[in-house]
Amino acid sequence: MKLGVFTVLLSAKSLEESLAYLKESGVQAVELGTGGYPGNAHANPDELLGDSSAISRLKDLIKKYDMEISALSCHGNPVHPQKEIARKFHEDFEKTILLAEKLGVERVCGFSGCPGDSPNSLYPNWVTCPWPDDFLKILDYQWNEVLIPYWQKTAKFAQDHGVNKICFEMHPGFAVYNPESLLKLRKAVGDVIGANFDPSHLFWQGIDPTAAIRELKDCIYHFHAKDTKIDQYNTAVNGVLDVKHYSDEINRSWIFRTVGYGHDYQVWKDIISTLRMVGYDYVLSIEHEDSLMSVNEGLQKAVKFLKEVMAFENTGEMWWA
Repeated sequence: MKLGVFTVLLSAKSLEESLAYLKESGVQAVELGTGGYPGNAHANPDELLGDSSAISRLKDLIKKYDMEISALSCHGNPVHPQKEIARKFHEDFEKTILLAEKLGVERVCGFSGCPGDSPNSLYPNWVTCPWPDDFLKILDYQWNEVLIPYWQKTAKFAQDHGVNKICFEMHPGFAVYNPESLLKLRKAVGDVIGANFDPSHLFWQGIDPTAAIRELKDCIYHFHAKDTKIDQYNTAVNGVLDVKHYSDEINRSWIFRTVGYGHDYQVWKDIISTLRMVGYDYVLSIEHEDSLMSVNEGLQKAVKFLKEVMAFENTGEMWWA
């Protein structure tokens, strides 16, 4: 396995400054934002796609710091019910695919998106229960009339341009938010669909990441290293569905933390070991969204923690085998 970082957290620095800093920190790979919610501070497709020399300079810069690009990331909602919003997210995603092709990157991370409840909707509608029956009708519309057709077409575009792994972050608020919904879309679209496995969004849903890894197996194409701290007191009163702002840490049911500050070494050792058992031997990409720590502190603590729990070397035969 390799240690990586989603460089969005370093958007205030240039790409070269970020790479130098990460190299010094012992990082081996970078995940670059290329549009949508993460922005494109370090890899703007509009600037790169029409300039082959810029592509070469980017490749040379990555090589200079002994890095690799683990994935390009373009998180958005390309099936948003407002056509103009959906169009912009879709265009960003397609440009990301084209940039990945030129960079020789086969993984693109993102969200499945969430449609509205009908063709006349203005906003996404995330369904979380089956009753009243209206909700099942919404799900039928979202999946069969919008989500599956969209991703069948977009997945073909991706594969035509050398991107064979579309890595969905299972994120509440979007149609794909747990292993079951990921596998449902994968079955409908094909094995080009897989997971950008982020335990933080699973923890607060009550999902055991090690069980989820066992369920997904080789459907895991990328990994985000991020933690979540569940507030037992607030959760006991109000449950885990929480719409309070992320900055209201003391009153929320849960908050995002850097790895090791939500769950201990044993939990993360089990996650890493289970990844190894199902055959995942790729990058663990640190995503920093800890509102209680600075970028530098949160990142450095995550790097130190993961170095202690990761398996860097390939397995071999036991001496007694």
